[in-house]
Amino acid sequence: MKIAIGSDHAGLPLKETLKIYLESQLIPFEDFGTFTSESCDYPRTAELVSKAILSGQFDRGILICGTGIGMSITANKFPGIRAVACSEPYSAILARRHNNANVLCMGARVVAGGLATLITEDWLNASFEGERHQRRLDMITRIEQRNLLPNIETRSEETAEEPADDSEVDHD
Repeated sequence: MKIAIGSDHAGLPLKETLKIYLESQLIPFEDFGTFTSESCDYPRTAELVSKAILSGQFDRGILICGTGIGMSITANKFPGIRAVACSEPYSAILARRHNNANVLCMGARVVAGGLATLITEDWLNASFEGERHQRRLDMITRIEQRNLLPNIETRSEETAEEPADDSEVDHD
């Protein structure tokens, strides 16, 4: 299993804690940023991690921002990504078992390092149960496909090449 991990400025210290845990468990990962405490935009990191998973180079992802919510919303814009924001282990376990969640999102302002490590460990160790849950995931996939906008590939390529002008966005 190979993990893509990323954070915004608010999630940077918690990301570093989780990287230590991943290293201790010999779980390979790649850090997609951010690398400084300077204010940054979480959607950019969520996009990088989501695309890395969809490319097949990574099996799962971990995203950390202030609450985990913004990262989760952004990651879930990518068909095939099933991101979940968790603040306790039980939801993380069921997100894997029942929803086959492939991205775990957490909030550094919500969970401390010890709890985040437990959530991560339980999420990584849980397995998708399939059967009736697979039927439901197949339904979600069909809903995703029915609601794709036309020319989505073209728009994705344009976004990757030319980032949106976010100069008027509040970066805090």
